[in-house]
This record gives sequence, structure tokens and C-alpha cells, in this order.
Amino acid sequence: MALLGRIASGVLAGQSRRNFLPLSRAFCAPAALEPKEIDKLVKNNKVVVFMKGNPEAPRCGFSNAVVQILRMHSVTYDSHDVLSSDALRQGIKDYSNWPTIPQVFINGEFVGGCDIMLQMHQNGELIDELQKVGIKSALAGEPEGDKK
Repeated sequence: MALLGRIASGVLAGQSRRNFLPLSRAFCAPAALEPKEIDKLVKNNKVVVFMKGNPEAPRCGFSNAVVQILRMHSVTYDSHDVLSSDALRQGIKDYSNWPTIPQVFINGEFVGGCDIMLQMHQNGELIDELQKVGIKSALAGEPEGDKK
């Protein structure tokens, strides 16, 4: 406590402490994963989500919305928690040239984030996109003539 008091009084008196100056190094941009490493993750499954948290415990509302949409469609997918690695977080943003998380890839192609997924879900495009890669959505209805 005495040391803290001396530091505080020195700062208030206009004295600086040299060992407090290098803090600016902590704010450097993180190194990103190489594109070939991201490419492997993106192409490992038909549907891949880069999100904050994981499907069982999303750590942001947008990631949670994507999880809920995919859950409604009963889609099996790979997920990657960008909060677990600054290199992954920066790498996926560089790879897709998209600044926000979550990011969804279908068949290795970047689809978009929460807003695009929500729009595709609402207008039925998501069912079509999933069907193109051989995934039957749980929300795909029977054709009108087949209903009883």
C-alpha cells in the first residue's frame, strides 16, 4: 500500500514512472492465422460458423441468433469460437473480408453474418441453399399436393 501511495503521489506531482510507458505495445493488432489454415476450417464441413462462444453457450446475441436459426433447420455444423484465439478472430475477418462476427460458410462459400442468415431464413432462401449442398432443412415443407 505504501508503494501505491508513493506512485500516486509521484504521478500527482507530475513525476512519471518509466516502467509504466510500454503499455502501448499491448494494443498492437493480433497476428492472423494464415489463409490456408482458415481455408481448412471453412471446408471441413458443409456448414461452418465462426462465432463468439459455442453453440451451447453463445457469448453474443448475434451468434445466438445464428445458432437458433441453424437449430430450427436441424443443421449439423462445425463451430469455431473466435474469442478463444485473437489469431483466429483476425484471420477469419481477413479471409472473408467481412469485419463482424458471426460468419457463416456453406460449402466453403461465405454466406454472411446474422443479418443475412436471418433474412435468408425469413424468405426461405436458407432452405434452398442448404438443399443445394445436400442438407434437408427440418423446415422444408412437403409439396402442396403431398399434404394430407
